[in-house]
Amino acid sequence: MPALSLASSLPSMLFTFIALLRCSSCGKESAASSKMEDFYELELNIKGLNNLEESLNEYFSEEALDGENQYFCESCQKRVDATRCIKLRSLPPVVNFQLKRYVFLPKTTTKKKISSTFSFPGQLDLGKRLSEPSSSCTYALSAILIHKGTGANSGHYVAHIKDESNGQWWEFDDETVSKLGLHPFGEKPGKASNKDDQKSQNTSTEGSVTNNNNNGHHEAAPSSTMGEMFSSTDAYMLMYKCITKDVNPTESNKIVEINNDLLPHHLLDEINELNASYTKLCVEYQSKKDSHLAYITERRQEVKSVLTEAPAGPGDDSYFWISTDWLRQWADNITPPSSIDNGAIQCEHGKVPASKVTSMKRLSSVAWQKLHSKYGGGPILNSDDFCMECLKDGAKSAVSADVYRERRASLKTLAEAALAGNCPDGPSYFISKTWLTHWLRRKNADIPSDGDNGPTSALRCCHGDFLPEHAPGAKRVSVPEILWLFLYQTVHEKKADDTVTFPSDSHPCETCSRELSDVASVEVNLRAVKLKQRQNHEKLISGKSFALHPGQKYYLVPSSWLSEWRAYITATGKNISSLPEPQTLEAVARSLICEKHSRLLQRPLDLVLKRGSIIQKASNTDGLTIIPEYDWKLFSEEWSATPGKGISAEIAFSKSSQDKLHGSSEAVPITDGNLGQSLDDTNDDLGAREPYIRTDPEVCEECIGERESCALVEKLNYQNEDIHVYFVHGKEAPKSIKEASKAVTVPDRRTSKRSRRTSSGNSISLKVSGSTSVYQLKLMIWESLGIVKENQMLHKGSVEIEDDFATLADKSIFPGDFLWVRDSEIYENRDIADEISEQKDDMLQAEEGFRGTLLTSTVSAQLCQDIAFSE
Repeated sequence: MPALSLASSLPSMLFTFIALLRCSSCGKESAASSKMEDFYELELNIKGLNNLEESLNEYFSEEALDGENQYFCESCQKRVDATRCIKLRSLPPVVNFQLKRYVFLPKTTTKKKISSTFSFPGQLDLGKRLSEPSSSCTYALSAILIHKGTGANSGHYVAHIKDESNGQWWEFDDETVSKLGLHPFGEKPGKASNKDDQKSQNTSTEGSVTNNNNNGHHEAAPSSTMGEMFSSTDAYMLMYKCITKDVNPTESNKIVEINNDLLPHHLLDEINELNASYTKLCVEYQSKKDSHLAYITERRQEVKSVLTEAPAGPGDDSYFWISTDWLRQWADNITPPSSIDNGAIQCEHGKVPASKVTSMKRLSSVAWQKLHSKYGGGPILNSDDFCMECLKDGAKSAVSADVYRERRASLKTLAEAALAGNCPDGPSYFISKTWLTHWLRRKNADIPSDGDNGPTSALRCCHGDFLPEHAPGAKRVSVPEILWLFLYQTVHEKKADDTVTFPSDSHPCETCSRELSDVASVEVNLRAVKLKQRQNHEKLISGKSFALHPGQKYYLVPSSWLSEWRAYITATGKNISSLPEPQTLEAVARSLICEKHSRLLQRPLDLVLKRGSIIQKASNTDGLTIIPEYDWKLFSEEWSATPGKGISAEIAFSKSSQDKLHGSSEAVPITDGNLGQSLDDTNDDLGAREPYIRTDPEVCEECIGERESCALVEKLNYQNEDIHVYFVHGKEAPKSIKEASKAVTVPDRRTSKRSRRTSSGNSISLKVSGSTSVYQLKLMIWESLGIVKENQMLHKGSVEIEDDFATLADKSIFPGDFLWVRDSEIYENRDIADEISEQKDDMLQAEEGFRGTLLTSTVSAQLCQDIAFSE
């Protein structure tokens, strides 16, 4: 039976061994020592060992069982010291050695690959390893399995296998098979040796030579004891095949041979069928190859034959024209074009123009007949098909261009005088000043092209009449009649519809003049209004801070409206009417009041004490800015506001920040009655009293808090935005990097995604979202900068970012923020692929539904505390 034959052959592939356990007191062996077991391969330790001989010695060495590992002896009836070892009883024809290349690191709970160099012989004597040693059990290296890569959970596997028939080694790398030669790593042994090393290795290694290659493998020349030695940093399995065996083997040390006849018949039939199919495919491939090579040879002969006969002699009047592009495609490609195509070298008259002489080639009659008879096509263009019409047109154009250049040079002085305002007496015409300037500056003095505008196109209005001079872009100059006729003649031929004649006595379009007069009148009035407002509000126009005094009444306007007003009032020239008017103050005041509580929806900007004066911080966008009562009254007239409905303010002092926040009754404003006290005396008591702005109506902290909360939630829910990470090489980040997050970022600013060098280290930009976890951010940094996750000391400013499961929103990391990272170098470097594969199933995820919201953000929680406290 095939199955029985196959099953019976399996034990022949196994080692047979006994585990010998002997009592040190009575010397007896345990009952289990007589039991023989089978196994496929030997798993050998290589950590701290240099070669295969040392690993085998350790594997078969005796192990002492003492102390807590004492053995209970059945004869002695007590726990005693004992020894344990493994003894081989038989060897298979093929021996497999599994090299333990990977170790577990308890400290980091990860696996690590051992990449130390490990040596192994080309021939190995295993007879001495048997329980009954034999003098002739030699095995030859037949295959090496290799793991390429530094990580334990990633990399690439290849096999180097020896062909038994000729001794050649082959590399099997997925579907790629490469020939290595007579040595397993593709390099022959060297011919030189290091004498100093040989002396230190004594006579047993005399003549040993080591050669390195690019794959981390080494080879050695034969030595007197070990034979040819090889070494590698990536080999993890060695396979040896028996080449000599004991002539008179005993039952305990025999080597069982494999008989191919033991293979099942159905496997032999399948192998024979596959071999027959492979042979058939090889024959078909060889046939196709021979046919293809014959076709290529025929094509080469055809091209050579035609090109040899292609040149037409100088005195040969019978020749043909052919397109150079078609001829090149025909000669260079294995599959030629279907038919001759001369359409590209024909002119509009169906003949050969002189302008395309560089795109065609003359062929002799013989070469043309060979091509045309086989491929056909056309049109046929012979020596009589030269186009005289195109030649005459070219000659006319050349003469016209020469005439144009000569007349242009003679009229250049008149054009320059016209630009200077000097036009001679006599008939004259208007043309565009800009057009004439460009015409004089033209480096190419040929006739104007079709794309040029006419000399009067800029002077024609939308009604087809003469545009008034004060219209935008309608500057004109007066040119003499001789210059105008020259310009008109040259341009009219190209663009007849774009050339309109405007004599010097032409009248401007009445409609356009009236419209421009209205616009000019509006602009004059607008300039007067803006000038008056600039004079009325000199201090506000300058934008400088002014001293505030307790007891005086002020008004508040939005800082953004004030900035918009300054830009509008100070606009001059062409921009005077381009900027839109600011909103009326009545509408602005209504937008600042909440409907629910009828209070302010914005806070005034903070006050500061500077050189003994109270001033307000400046801003062009945020908060409310104080203006004097005088300016408010003028604004009410200028920008449609009711004087009594403004937002009034006064300077008051509070004993604490709580009084300031709540508007306590203990907050005492300084009025005219106590103005006698100097401001210096007030400043002496700043530790207990702080200036603030009391408004009417009051600030609505409840509505402002809700707005800020909504804005913060929106800010936390960002997607695919940039943050910047600096790799700091020193112990501490520079101050500029620590404070970078406080700077105002420019929206929509393009930033480089590549790592770039700075004075303190590397800088990268990463695309993140508010729901990105700190763990995911560290993986991005690991991939970009090569810093292992456990070694990353990540900071924002002076605060270290911890908790890998928190989101960036939880850690108050927003778009445009600058982070910095330092490498602690505590843990050993490893491949990021190991981390991804190990953590894919184990990593805990925060609940996605609450990521990036106020329910998980520490910043938003703090903000809620502040709002609750203020209420």
